[in-house]
Amino acid sequence: MTSSTPPSPSDSTFLSPSTRQSIKSFLSGGFGGMCLVFAGHPLDLIKVRLQTSTEYSGIWDCAKKTVQRDGILGLYRGMAAPLVGVVPIFALVFWGYDWGQRVVRNVRKKDASTPLTLTETGIAGGLSALPATALMVPAERVKCLLQVNPNLRGPGHALSHILKSGPLGLYVGTTATLLRDGPGSVAYFMTYEVLKEMLAGEDGKDKLKPGAVLAAGGFAGMANWSVSIPPDVLKSRLQTAPEGTYTGLIDVFRKTVAQDGFKSLFRGLGPAMVRAFPANASCFLGVEVSKNALDAVF
Repeated sequence: MTSSTPPSPSDSTFLSPSTRQSIKSFLSGGFGGMCLVFAGHPLDLIKVRLQTSTEYSGIWDCAKKTVQRDGILGLYRGMAAPLVGVVPIFALVFWGYDWGQRVVRNVRKKDASTPLTLTETGIAGGLSALPATALMVPAERVKCLLQVNPNLRGPGHALSHILKSGPLGLYVGTTATLLRDGPGSVAYFMTYEVLKEMLAGEDGKDKLKPGAVLAAGGFAGMANWSVSIPPDVLKSRLQTAPEGTYTGLIDVFRKTVAQDGFKSLFRGLGPAMVRAFPANASCFLGVEVSKNALDAVF
């Protein structure tokens, strides 16, 4: 009589293919997010300062004044908050994209071997913004305050400052964040998948060379910010204004346009686009490299 040994949790056969894919998407997304922060934070800081102040005439003026006032490390002010938050946030973004694809496949009755259409990819990308928002908004709230308020000594000080108005203060700008990240994620993942197809060699899009991944990821980031910047301006103003300045998204939109004109909705577009390519190229390269490493493990 033969006996069989039940699979152990460490055995990859213990997990279903969809569960393994979800875990890989979660872990590789977190690593990709870390790469994005290191590559893109200085220009993100400049973007937020341009969006929330009229002190600067442009990208280089903001960078110069920041370095003169705070030194070169001043360009990394506020990085601790996104760096700590980015692992779970980007893990959720890429897990959310994987989840979104499964939702679309279930609705459209497609199996895992059938490619999604471009529209279906966009829907899956838009769905990826939903699970990440719960962590994205508080992290962005802390980060933006640190970037514009030199009196705050660090994330803990910024957090205590926000919580003086109650825990809901952490979620100021939630609607604006969803308006930014929903359409932005549609453009993000659609562009990446389209460029992967275009740049794929004989081995197919899942075996892209690093240069092709960098190009596809960089342009995907630029596509994201090309549609995301107006709600991002409103989000930044909501999250950095003194309490009571705005009653909500419609109020900040109305006051911003009345005070500075419609062009103010595109403040920070320059640094956002300059940052988008290297930051998101680094992100997707980190995602692909870590996913390949995970494929070798389980």
